[in-house]
Amino acid sequence: MKNCLIVDDSRVIRKVSRHILESLGFAVEEAENGAKGIAQCEEAMPDLVLLDWNMPVMTGIEFITNLRRMPGGDAPKVVFCTTENDVAHIREAIGAGADEYVMKPFDHETLQIKLQLVGMA
Repeated sequence: MKNCLIVDDSRVIRKVSRHILESLGFAVEEAENGAKGIAQCEEAMPDLVLLDWNMPVMTGIEFITNLRRMPGGDAPKVVFCTTENDVAHIREAIGAGADEYVMKPFDHETLQIKLQLVGMA
């Protein structure tokens, strides 16, 4: 079973994402900010990370920069899930190491398509 870490400060987004991912056969862990997400990655590196952009404590960009520097941190597929939709933000996310990008709010079908694009569904 593949593991996914959802890093998002919104409890609602984490709940919706968990429901979708579990229906796709993922084991799901959650973190409410990037610092907690990094700590969880240090314990066990996930196969997939759904990552919010704007969070307290550590932003999504700071999270992915730290993740990609960790031993094994190049392995997880990272999908940014955010309301930021301009080209500059997308370029920044991809440049920092994201594999894909999905706009909030998203549904089951949209997330599944993004996961297929990164080889996770």
